[in-house]
Amino acid sequence: MLPQTFIRVSSEPFSVEEAYRMTADSQQDGAVVLFIGKVRDLNLGETVQHLTLEHYPGMTERSLQAIAEQARSRFAVNTITIIHRVGTFALGEEIVLVAASAVHRHAAFMAAEFMMDMLKTQAPFWKREVTNKGAQWLSPSPQDDIAPQKWINFNKDEST
Repeated sequence: MLPQTFIRVSSEPFSVEEAYRMTADSQQDGAVVLFIGKVRDLNLGETVQHLTLEHYPGMTERSLQAIAEQARSRFAVNTITIIHRVGTFALGEEIVLVAASAVHRHAAFMAAEFMMDMLKTQAPFWKREVTNKGAQWLSPSPQDDIAPQKWINFNKDEST
């Protein structure tokens, strides 16, 4: 089976089961890793009421595709799925799913972590959070900003 990439940006909820089936559709893969990001109740010590995510249509999908291609060039993965929601979300709602399948688990774990690290700083999403103190646009956290640095000298041979 040829490697596949599934990218979707939508305001609609996603099905984790459907994403798993799309990503795990190969008999050759022994590993499927899924990461799901949700709206949390606290951020920077403030109680979150809701979160709004905006994006630049077309540019966002191209950016996610480029992240998937970078992951594929670095890790021995077969199927990649990235689903990101946009709109306004309540606490606990799922907003992002990143999945990777591979023959072995290490490559799938590494690819999923790499894609999330890149997505947080390279994908054109804008987050507006409403807390008890009011609304504010969020920037990537210092941790998000430094996370991609660990991949600079990563050797593809390390992922198998």
